Amino acid sequence: MSRHLEVGERIVRTEALHGGITAEMRRLTIGRPDGGTRDLVLRTFVNVEHAEDWLNREAGALTLLTGTGVPAPGLVAVDPAAAHCEYPSLLMTHLAGRTVLDDEGLETRVPLLARQLVAIHALRPAERPREYVAWTTADTVVTPKGADAAAWAAAIDVIRRPAPRYEGRFLHRDFQPGNVLFDVSPPESAGPRITGVVDWAATSWGPTDLDVAHCSTNLALLHGPAWGLRFAEAYEEAGGVLAAAASERLYWQVRDGLAFSEEVQLVAQPWREAGRAELTTRAVEERLDAYVTALMDALG
Repeated sequence: MSRHLEVGERIVRTEALHGGITAEMRRLTIGRPDGGTRDLVLRTFVNVEHAEDWLNREAGALTLLTGTGVPAPGLVAVDPAAAHCEYPSLLMTHLAGRTVLDDEGLETRVPLLARQLVAIHALRPAERPREYVAWTTADTVVTPKGADAAAWAAAIDVIRRPAPRYEGRFLHRDFQPGNVLFDVSPPESAGPRITGVVDWAATSWGPTDLDVAHCSTNLALLHGPAWGLRFAEAYEEAGGVLAAAASERLYWQVRDGLAFSEEVQLVAQPWREAGRAELTTRAVEERLDAYVTALMDALG
């Protein structure tokens, strides 16, 4: 770690950052010889399968994003195989701002999220990241207790079909409010602004619909199903292009919604830790059921 600091610098403080599911995050305050400080962030995977692959992908993405205008951390160093660190780790610059998961102000933030995602999808890397991997199958979906059985059965049938053809784009693959930082104290007239997009470990190549669907599901579970349905509209209003046919768009929306059925507890816990105490596993399951049902009603 110290070999990646400048001459005369030293770590004077560490602080655990909360909100992640798979990685441990720490902010490192670096003391400078002139008495000032700067912050770095250390991302560590402790006993996590595929950690080396994820860190290599994130390091590649952060390198690619340098100078693009997309506000991402700068790569300082990476040790994907834990050759120098106790666990696979990545060191990056610290971005100002924080995640905002409250209902208040959502009407303003959703268009900002949409515009940011359009900008990410506009990137044309010289070297494409790997093709996306689906996060669920028809046989692994977990229908929530008390869910609308007919709607879920119909939704599962949707993802039994072959994926629609698509034109590939650069995807974040986990773009959602928990991975977007906002300036929380801008000048009154300016309104909120995005200061960073983090967690690029799942960067992929695939349909824009997949990133839009993932953010839609997160919004539906955090703020209610109507916001999940609204995000695709906001994305198009921001200039984004989705699949031409409504049935194709709904395929991706349903696929992502069903993927959450397998990890509701994992998703809900960091939201509660971030202050959304009402988002119990059961509450999130109920919202997921309402969202999947709404999607199938729209298909109907």
